[in-house]
Amino acid sequence: MLKQVFVSPDPGRSRLRFAARAVLGIGLAVAVCGLAGTSLVGAIIGGLAALLALFTVTDATVRGQALTTALLPVAGLPVLTAAAALHDLPVARDLTFLAVVGAGVYARRWGPRGHSLGVFAFMTFFIAQFLHATTDRLPEMYAAVLLSVATAAAVRFGLWCYERRRPAPAVPAPPAGTGLARITTRQAVQATAGAGFALVVGQLVSGDRWYWAVGATWWVFVNTTSRGETLVRGFRRVLGTVVGIGLGFLIAVPVAGSPVPTAVLAAACVFGIFYTAAVSYTWMMLCVTLLAELLYGLLGVLSPGLLALRIAETGVGALGAALAVLFVLPVTTHAVTDVWIQRALRCVHACTAEAAARLAGTEGADPTPRVAELEQLLGRVRLSVAPLVHPLSPMHGRRRRARRVLDLLDDCAREIRGLVAVAADPEASHDARLAAACWRVEAAVEALTSGGSVPAHAGGPRAAEPALAHLHGLEHALAELAAPLRSPSGSRLAGA
Repeated sequence: MLKQVFVSPDPGRSRLRFAARAVLGIGLAVAVCGLAGTSLVGAIIGGLAALLALFTVTDATVRGQALTTALLPVAGLPVLTAAAALHDLPVARDLTFLAVVGAGVYARRWGPRGHSLGVFAFMTFFIAQFLHATTDRLPEMYAAVLLSVATAAAVRFGLWCYERRRPAPAVPAPPAGTGLARITTRQAVQATAGAGFALVVGQLVSGDRWYWAVGATWWVFVNTTSRGETLVRGFRRVLGTVVGIGLGFLIAVPVAGSPVPTAVLAAACVFGIFYTAAVSYTWMMLCVTLLAELLYGLLGVLSPGLLALRIAETGVGALGAALAVLFVLPVTTHAVTDVWIQRALRCVHACTAEAAARLAGTEGADPTPRVAELEQLLGRVRLSVAPLVHPLSPMHGRRRRARRVLDLLDDCAREIRGLVAVAADPEASHDARLAAACWRVEAAVEALTSGGSVPAHAGGPRAAEPALAHLHGLEHALAELAAPLRSPSGSRLAGA
């Protein structure tokens, strides 16, 4: 895990900027709430609202991000009102909470904006339970949310909008024609069922902190598709929470809510949440857990018993998610893996064709956006294959093949990046051998995705010309992919 976080590449220092801007934005939001005269509770809800505004909004364009950020209070304030009004009506409160869970997950079918608004609505209800919100506190909470979202927006879109200086990232469209296009409906049902289990059992464990279990179930479902992905995410959530609780005994408990050290440690946790989110869910959960402990210290309720209770409630939530994905409208790991691997392979061919056109001098040919799309697709492949390569996976044969597939796809990506770099050189030239190699790449991809025979790669010494050398390396990786992708019936990873 240490290597994954601290050695993982950070192109353009995007993760570092993301995390540093979050610390600045959340710190300023809390300061603005303090200057506005809000109480400690108001400052906490303001800081959490700013965190969500900076973390969950992921639209492809800056303009889209700004619009989604402006809509966050529209989704969150009515939910906050309902949570406060139903504070003393447990049955109505619980049913409303489950409705928010289902609606929040279902909203993901409308893309990044639906996802962001769904998360903000859910977390607003969750925070209301965390802070025991009542109707008499609503004016202060409204003000804190509005001030904090506005401050976070001012930092993100005004003070430090580094996204304006780079092209919008390529976001792969959801796969269609496979049943996965309806995944949001399945997940809405699964998440509601899992949250219902977590809510009931969580209340049996603790009548005061039951919402932790519901929160654990909710976040296990974020950014997952198949039952395997969800199970692995649940395991990582529990692991991150347990390690975070252990650190809490060493860090949060001794601090005991002292303002200055708590503020410094909270800033470090915020940085950790944003910096590690893209590479390690376990590390992110460690930082989230430690931040929650520091906030409980500020509220004066932190104790060893509370930390032990958090572990228990997190386990209940993870169990609820696991039962839901196993028995309620399950989506198999194979179905998801098959779709994303085939999408990645077709993008490999598209990148090759675009680079070849650039080498041939075709006006307007630019493989760069295709390469960005390939990186996004490979990220989805890694996520979908994660259950197969997990150390605890009992299917050792599939684990070896899955790792081989990932290695070969990484080889493909490396050769593509090299080819694109050569194509960007105005002195690079095109010849008939490049065209022939591109045709062979197309044939190999078509065979891998349609079930045909993959042409054998004709070995031999590596070509001297850089572009041709990268194409030959790409041919070799595609030829090697045939074996791990195709295996005895019932255990294949991808392919027709």
